[in-house]
Amino acid sequence: MRAYPFKSSPTVLATVILGFVLTAAAQTAPPASNNAASPRELNMLVLGDSILWGQGLKEEHKSWYLVKKWLEDTTGMRVRERIEAHAGAVVGTSGAAPPKTLTLYGEISSAWPTLHDQVDDALRALDDPATVDLVLIDGCINDVNARRFLNAANTPEGIKALAREKCGAPVETLLARVADSFPNAHIITTGYYPIISSKSPHDLFMKALAKISYAPTPADGPRLEDGKLLDRLELVSNAWYEESNRWLMEAVATTNASLQAKGLRQRVLFARIPFQPEHAFGARDSQLWGFNASTPRKLLAVLTLGRVSLHANDEVRNQRSSVCENFFKRVKGEKDEDKRARNDRLLACRLSAIAHPNRKGAAMYAESIQGQLQLLISNPGWLRVGAASGATVR
Repeated sequence: MRAYPFKSSPTVLATVILGFVLTAAAQTAPPASNNAASPRELNMLVLGDSILWGQGLKEEHKSWYLVKKWLEDTTGMRVRERIEAHAGAVVGTSGAAPPKTLTLYGEISSAWPTLHDQVDDALRALDDPATVDLVLIDGCINDVNARRFLNAANTPEGIKALAREKCGAPVETLLARVADSFPNAHIITTGYYPIISSKSPHDLFMKALAKISYAPTPADGPRLEDGKLLDRLELVSNAWYEESNRWLMEAVATTNASLQAKGLRQRVLFARIPFQPEHAFGARDSQLWGFNASTPRKLLAVLTLGRVSLHANDEVRNQRSSVCENFFKRVKGEKDEDKRARNDRLLACRLSAIAHPNRKGAAMYAESIQGQLQLLISNPGWLRVGAASGATVR
């Protein structure tokens, strides 16, 4: 994982498609009152999962970086960022013990550090957490488990229940902790997006993918017909989009009510991502990374159980593949079943950018965040008073 201090098998193939686990552009004229007092710097902390990390993107194309440049152009202040977000992060709970094996490269999916761990890491690194002005944060899809969005055995009702369970109270607790830990920071929480839509292709590859990913249990009732699997996945994706947004907004509203009751100046805002059906996976104007392969090759990869390799079309695939190779390298005394499991994880790692926001998607995220920031910076008192320089790390 890269941190910036304030200078102050077919089943696997199917899984990685959803392994991430998006309002108009704001005005650019800065309020004069923000810049007249002092040329102080603005400190930004980024917490979250692969979305705010920017899976598959070069740094200059990540949403947080686009927000940083917009803020600098808009306010005339230098923005100093610290990035704790990384792929695979779950919300978690405060005080939980970390696993024995840690992943420290943001492109490789790992539940740890959790978002609560990321808060801990930032608090340890900063001399004064009160100098943080802005926190960008997202989280809860990995707690739900993104694999569910390609298994048509899941239902819209089931996904709605999980969205309430994982994106409601846990995120509310997290936001309250973030607000308390960084007492002068405004917080912007971002939403998610529907992965599969009516505009996603219904070609042989997608149908085959849906079929091999379909894993019903007896409790799920009669099996769905093959022709209805993609329709179910569309319903599940839409249910996730709407219900996760609903509960994230509820968490934001509850946190704001608590802050206001205490008479605090902090604000928590929600950036809904205006994803349309044509922006979904595989659609004509998709805002998500896909495969760097023709439809026949993708289909052949499914039919040969993954023996024909596929590659993602993201910007850092070569760098990530190299790290994946080293991270999942063969160990001495490896058994056949261990080798198969390792190769599956290696494939998932190589393709982990699939279905994450591409450059267009990241720009959509940045524009949604900027729209919320415009609401803040239009208020002359949005920044803390004093402290002309940024926080420092110990």
